[in-house]
Amino acid sequence: MRNDELLTVPEAMARLKIGRSALYDLLRTRRLASLTIGRARRIPTHALDDYVQRHLEDAAR
Repeated sequence: MRNDELLTVPEAMARLKIGRSALYDLLRTRRLASLTIGRARRIPTHALDDYVQRHLEDAAR
């Protein structure tokens, strides 16, 4: 298991510089991995890194 920080939705929004609805769209469509702890949604930092890397690879094609 990676030693990752778990981000809140507002923290992930800030890192990706996108709005709330755009982030929830990524989560809903499973393009961005997350986990739910109780009622709290958390996004591992590696999930953000993976998403950005995939997005860059797709853009380079």
